[in-house]
Amino acid sequence: MSNFVDYVKIHCKSGHGGAGSAHLHRAKYIPKGGPDGGDGGRGGSIIMRGNSHEWTLLPLRYKRHLRAENGQPGGKNELTGAAGSDIYIDVPLGTVAKNEDGEVIGEILEADQEVVLKRGGKGGLGNTHFKSSTNQTPRYAQPGMEGEEGYVTFELKVLADVGLVGFPNAGKSTLLSAVSAAKPKIADYAFTTLTPNLGIVEYRNYKSFVMADIPGIIEGAAEGKGLGHRFLRHIERNSILLFLIPADSENHYGEYQILYNELERYNPELTEKDLLISVSKADLLDDELKNEIAAEFPDGKKPLFFSGATGEGLTELKDAIWRKLHG
Repeated sequence: MSNFVDYVKIHCKSGHGGAGSAHLHRAKYIPKGGPDGGDGGRGGSIIMRGNSHEWTLLPLRYKRHLRAENGQPGGKNELTGAAGSDIYIDVPLGTVAKNEDGEVIGEILEADQEVVLKRGGKGGLGNTHFKSSTNQTPRYAQPGMEGEEGYVTFELKVLADVGLVGFPNAGKSTLLSAVSAAKPKIADYAFTTLTPNLGIVEYRNYKSFVMADIPGIIEGAAEGKGLGHRFLRHIERNSILLFLIPADSENHYGEYQILYNELERYNPELTEKDLLISVSKADLLDDELKNEIAAEFPDGKKPLFFSGATGEGLTELKDAIWRKLHG
């Protein structure tokens, strides 16, 4: 079983607020003591929190129910009840929480950022709040408010500067392993990569950027074929999209168009991102073939050629990525 989990659904219930107290003061030398009931404590909330040391939702996979503590009732002598303890859910950066209707509750983009998923109920007011000139001894108090309850869906969308887009066997894993310390599984068959892999790419003068190897697209992915939406949601978080077309493709520009159209059908906003086009496995090509392939592409979309296996063109590719990121 993969340790990379990017989708979890959990039933969450925040705590009820504690009831206010309707206590009337009683003392030996004070025959007509007034109201002294304290307020109830608030119920515990369920809070999503960003953790830069987490990279998967795996710790949440076996949590089916989360229930925060109820607030305690108020007491005599205007004593406020204890608040219920909050429950914190640590999630990786890039996690989105949705309610049962699919509406976004919040998203985590920074470490220690917090989003309240289910807010605890307020504690009820004690009878001291209801004392007036016409009602010196109110014998009632507010009940605590109920907490919130419902299913919350957590979706992880990988955060990276550069997302690699291509069909299976386009050379994405080979490129990532060549330019970073990441060691993705590489083999000569479709869908070697079943989960996103992240690698930190070192650049000039001790600079760096993060590259994500996203599972391969197949035609029809926007309708859920192959790995479908599972990989497409990770592309949403990438600053730049790097399209990889293998040198041995039968139709290089046509393959790029299929990839582009799948992204556009899934989410048109993806096509508004900065993009680069590259031809991988360039060690299979001579200069004449490179010129023929480049001629397939219109001006403004000419591809960069590189080989993850031999290192050819990698410096030029990293330079182009850096210019896009910081140009």
